[in-house]
Amino acid sequence: MLYSENFMKGRAAPSSIEEFQLRLQEVQPELPKRMRQCADYVALNIDRIALATVAELASEAGVQPSAMMRFCQIMGFGGFSEMQRLFRTARAPGLPDYRTRLENLRDQGAGTPSALLAEFVDAGRVSLENLASSIDTNQLDEAVAQLADARLIHVMGLRRAFPVACYLSYAFEKMQIASMLHEGAGKLNHRYAMREGDALVAVSFAPYTQDTVDLAMDAKSRGVSVVAMTDAFSSPLNVPGATSLCVPEVDFGAFRALSGNLSMALTLAVGVGVRRHGTKAVPQVATA
Repeated sequence: MLYSENFMKGRAAPSSIEEFQLRLQEVQPELPKRMRQCADYVALNIDRIALATVAELASEAGVQPSAMMRFCQIMGFGGFSEMQRLFRTARAPGLPDYRTRLENLRDQGAGTPSALLAEFVDAGRVSLENLASSIDTNQLDEAVAQLADARLIHVMGLRRAFPVACYLSYAFEKMQIASMLHEGAGKLNHRYAMREGDALVAVSFAPYTQDTVDLAMDAKSRGVSVVAMTDAFSSPLNVPGATSLCVPEVDFGAFRALSGNLSMALTLAVGVGVRRHGTKAVPQVATA
């Protein structure tokens, strides 16, 4: 009996993106070569499933369409269309541009400063409550351990994630922890500064910044530990082998604050500081 038949006997197909991710991690180690090619490609390009054809995915993965179809069956689906339906159903629509967001707020009568403050405070509160109840504590412990053991901590987050990356680098600096901020100035990513024994904290949320995803992929290929701070398990930032910290943010009027992510950044920084230097590391950030 083939591996896929053994594995899938009596098992239902994943019913959510999170279940799909877990199933993918479960089957990957035992897959034959062509199936592993499919799995590796899908893991890095999970956003393509909802829009691409099976022929396109197979070509990009370097396999025959029949191999990609077989991979879908290994994952528990009847075929590619069934797997694609899961991702099309879960695929979130893109955010409107800023002019549209402002017009929507004005139409709702929520444009006064005091009303905006109340709404954003409430969105931040809900984000923090969700983070506290949903975070995978094992992944968080692993992230702190990897960063604390690293020779040098690299940090990258661009566009909306840039304030999070900056604050994390600032906190490391205050605790005298060697770190390097990859800020993308001059289109330089400084990837060649990464060495085996280092760690990378990569921060990105939908719509994801490709430069950050590329650096995370390159880091893993260089033997660098990757801690991914992102907003969904289906994020392309969750490269194979990365330690993933999922931090969803509640929005108001399609504007998303960074309450949860800044709290997570501070948690990582202080956690690493305590692990390296003891509790004396905490006041250095608190009083800065």
